[in-house]
Amino acid sequence: MPAADCESGLSPADVAGAGAANGNPGHWRTYYRHVLLLAYQSCGVVYGDLSTSPLYVYKSTFTGSLRRFQDEEIVFGVFSLVFWTLTLIPLLKYVFIVLAADDNGEGGTFALYSLLVRHAKFSLMPNQEAADEELTAYYRPGYAPQETPILTALRQFLEKHRKSRTFLLVTVLLGASLVIGDGVLTPAMSVLSSFSGLQVHSNKLTNGEVVILSCTVLVCLFMLQHWGTHRVAFLFAPVVIVWLLLLGALGVYNIVAWNPRVLRALSPYYLVRFFQRTGRDGWISLGGILLSMTGTEAMYADLGHFTAASIRVAFVGLIYPCLVLQYMGQAAFLSKSPDCDIRFVFFESIPTSIFWPVLVIATLAAIVGSQAVISATFSIVRQCTALGCFPHVKIVHTSWRIHGQIYSPEINWILMLLCIAITVGLRDTTLIGNAYGMACAGVMLVTTLLMALVIVFVWQYSCLVAALFLVAFGVVEAMYLSAALMKVPQGGWLPLALSLVFIAVMYVWHYGTRRKHLFDVQNKVSLKWIHALGPSLGIVRVPGIGLIYTELATGVPAIFSHFVTNLPAFHQVLVFICVKAVPVPHVRDEERHLVGRIGPREFRMYRCVVRHGYKDVLAEDTDFENDLVLRIAEFVQMEAAGDQRCSSGGDDGGGSVEGRMAVVPRPSDLARTGLLMMEPGEEESVVARAAAAAAKPESLHSLHTMHEAESPGFASRRRVRFEVADEHTDPRVKEELSALVEAKHAGVAYILGHSYIKARKSSSVFKKFAVNVAYAFLRKNCRGPAVALNIPHISLIEVGMIYYV
Repeated sequence: MPAADCESGLSPADVAGAGAANGNPGHWRTYYRHVLLLAYQSCGVVYGDLSTSPLYVYKSTFTGSLRRFQDEEIVFGVFSLVFWTLTLIPLLKYVFIVLAADDNGEGGTFALYSLLVRHAKFSLMPNQEAADEELTAYYRPGYAPQETPILTALRQFLEKHRKSRTFLLVTVLLGASLVIGDGVLTPAMSVLSSFSGLQVHSNKLTNGEVVILSCTVLVCLFMLQHWGTHRVAFLFAPVVIVWLLLLGALGVYNIVAWNPRVLRALSPYYLVRFFQRTGRDGWISLGGILLSMTGTEAMYADLGHFTAASIRVAFVGLIYPCLVLQYMGQAAFLSKSPDCDIRFVFFESIPTSIFWPVLVIATLAAIVGSQAVISATFSIVRQCTALGCFPHVKIVHTSWRIHGQIYSPEINWILMLLCIAITVGLRDTTLIGNAYGMACAGVMLVTTLLMALVIVFVWQYSCLVAALFLVAFGVVEAMYLSAALMKVPQGGWLPLALSLVFIAVMYVWHYGTRRKHLFDVQNKVSLKWIHALGPSLGIVRVPGIGLIYTELATGVPAIFSHFVTNLPAFHQVLVFICVKAVPVPHVRDEERHLVGRIGPREFRMYRCVVRHGYKDVLAEDTDFENDLVLRIAEFVQMEAAGDQRCSSGGDDGGGSVEGRMAVVPRPSDLARTGLLMMEPGEEESVVARAAAAAAKPESLHSLHTMHEAESPGFASRRRVRFEVADEHTDPRVKEELSALVEAKHAGVAYILGHSYIKARKSSSVFKKFAVNVAYAFLRKNCRGPAVALNIPHISLIEVGMIYYV
């Protein structure tokens, strides 16, 4: 099974495959060591939330009218519900089924959506190209389309009916927004629950003081996030492991000391008796039992930080047995202590002699419990941004060894402010728990719906198998969700309000981005018009390379005609750069760049499509210009030789066929490019700088000098020089490469179209508000394209244009 990149640079699947192929026990030992290491780390990141559920499950369940049913049989029934819920949803559904639906090692709601987009064409974005399907990671290994009449009819219905695809997208956005809502609610719930234990033996401590302590710890927790997941994991994992072992030991103690008959509650008989006796009150109490599953979705959402094997090992070997023992022990204590304060049932079940050590570890574990959903929130936001469903925010790759471990400062501080506001505003863990349960049930139900589609379209099992999965898990989760909906007035409204805000932001951004892209597609410049301009394009061609950034992977954008008609001169070499997200988690470096030609050879116009996955982080590439020159040079050589690796391009929109596109990795052998690249010494650098200074105005030269002093990478990129090799036999190739090298030495300019979209006057009021107000506000307050694409400011030219959509 594909997995995320690891510290060794190989996935566990690669290591295991090598061991199986070579029969070398050393490879197997490396694999198992790696799995155990990641399993250890996952305890501190993935399972912190799930492991702190015993702090508040029984409290939330018995709050309200169920309190009057509190006798041994009902307590045993509640434990039976908890046991079978943990077994059915986290263990059976997630560990054994959902974790297998990874998208090249990545998990989460958008990973499922990405699988469906690639295998069933459900995307609403019109920028999918046939060349993307040739990516190694595009289809699952061994995938071969198998069409049956039912599958074909279902696929055609979903692909043809736009409303069905819109509904699917909104469902995905709902799941993503609920995960982000979890990132707000989990820290408040976990930390506040742990500090409330102080009131068991300290009656003078007021609720206000508990809230102040909780807020202080929450601020410290969010300030730790910039360290990165791997550092936080090593710091937190020992705390969670000690906490889990302590939970298991306390559970065994309470079983032996209070009521060993609780072992009978493993039978579903007590589950049936619970509903027979409690009726509607028992059904409403499912909202409290639901909290025993909180944090389960993090197992799947954080899959990219670890591997499926490591998460399974940790859950089956440690998490599941310790939680079951703890819930069983609390049930044994509660069945013999009907007069205990249900608000502090966990802390009252602890022997007095070890109360304070347990309280300290519980507090630390509660802090750790927030880490799982915070990490998941960063991953979800990154995926939403890459797939065009969230405004651009800063993404920091916190580990150069472990791909997928990221941090977003803006999202981190927003989560912190919302979390503190909820803690101060609600102050009651019962109200926060009602909100928490609502978000948890909603995310799980969305995952079940998407998994049913994945089973049919990606795994290609029969619709009967998908229906069985949907019924087996969807019905149970729908029951829990219905119980949580009953508590909307008592705090359950909070995740609904948060989800509504997040969905509105995501959908407005997606809608505006899609409308802008559709405008570009429908108003592409015809190649016939460009051909009519001639090689000079009707303007003065000046020395240098102009990199024109566009969102189109084929054709010439409308903004180019705006450039031509408003600028008196243009560079002698033009390269249209399209930085494009594809619905795969990661794109290999050797498959990342597509290079092609636009128009005849003498026009000196090229296209470069830079593809990245939704989990790839766009880091600053200080050698991008040199890489681009080398790739264009190799493409020229491939084109001249008639290399068969070139694939056909798209229609330009004017009836002509655009030049061929080829996947061009950075050449490891410069002989293939026909160029020589020199790293000049200090003396050559001085000469080069003197020549450049003589050709530039003094003010412009001083600006470049200042920028190079502040950006060493920029300076080194400028000093690299190329020469054309002498062994060329084709004079046309030599002439083209000479023009390319001459343009590179003259300088590179980055040209970015700063386009604004506005709704037409005939548009509806809703569309005018969505485009002119909401989308404009988000675009103004998010990171601009130049920053997101790491474009050097000193070389940037921006040209504004208004799109009426």
